[in-house]
Amino acid sequence: MKFNKIHHVAIICSDYKVSKEFYTKKLGFTIIEEVYREERDSYMLQLEVGGAYQIELFSFPKPPKRLGTPESREACGLRHLAFEVDNVKSTKLELEKKGISVEPIKKYNGKLYTFFKDPDDLPIEIYEK
Repeated sequence: MKFNKIHHVAIICSDYKVSKEFYTKKLGFTIIEEVYREERDSYMLQLEVGGAYQIELFSFPKPPKRLGTPESREACGLRHLAFEVDNVKSTKLELEKKGISVEPIKKYNGKLYTFFKDPDDLPIEIYEK
């Protein structure tokens, strides 16, 4: 058995319009396909990230909220998404200009990184190339 790469990450959002705007306009991901599934009253939006990966953004009627406590960052399950960027400092500034609150920059193994959150409090990391 061999796994080649991550194909996509699926995210369920509470407000489809807000999350679509965030991921496409603020983060700049490209729409591959958008489908409304009437039988489920649900959207599925496929987004391209860096030409190689995809995010699938889903909406469902009344999804349960993500735990928003500091402890939830250490709960079982997906902890965060991490994206490689060329320059963490300039990316942080660009995100802040778009109204996104970004944590202070940290360093690990000589690489800079930091976190911000999507509209549903999903932690997103940017990590320097």
